[in-house]
Amino acid sequence: MDIRTARPDELPLLQDIERAAGSCFRNIGMPEIADDDPLPLHELARYQRAGTAWVADDHTGTPVAYLLAEPEPVDGNLHIEQVSVHPRHAHRRIGRALIDHLAHHGAAPAVPALTLTTFAEVPWNAPYYARCGFRILADDALSPGLRAIRRREAAHGLERWPRVCMRRGIAY
Repeated sequence: MDIRTARPDELPLLQDIERAAGSCFRNIGMPEIADDDPLPLHELARYQRAGTAWVADDHTGTPVAYLLAEPEPVDGNLHIEQVSVHPRHAHRRIGRALIDHLAHHGAAPAVPALTLTTFAEVPWNAPYYARCGFRILADDALSPGLRAIRRREAAHGLERWPRVCMRRGIAY
């Protein structure tokens, strides 16, 4: 896999990847997540313009996975907004490669960690991220920025299922 920044013409492909990846939630009793629309093109473009949208392509130049990081640090950390891998390319360590790419190429010495929010009990969410070196943060240890993200997620209805914030330190 080649990892590179996303191009503007690829943003509709990112939506397709998200739809395909989201379909897996239907099989575990979360059809609302499966049916949730991907980020609109103007939102994806915001990440792409900021240089915080990376894709993994299949050596033909076609993206098969992507990672979005917030353009501005969240309480001093790089915050991962989304990691999606097309199901046809799952179980190949592509998501981990994108996360490692962000940690090595997107971070600066002043950035101590990566953070994200995710579903606690979905196998390819919190348990997966734990295998990638993230640890769950206790609710009373959440920074103001992570609390604000959790409030936005709750307003979107994501609190219907247990969610957690996770953190992974960056070693330089």
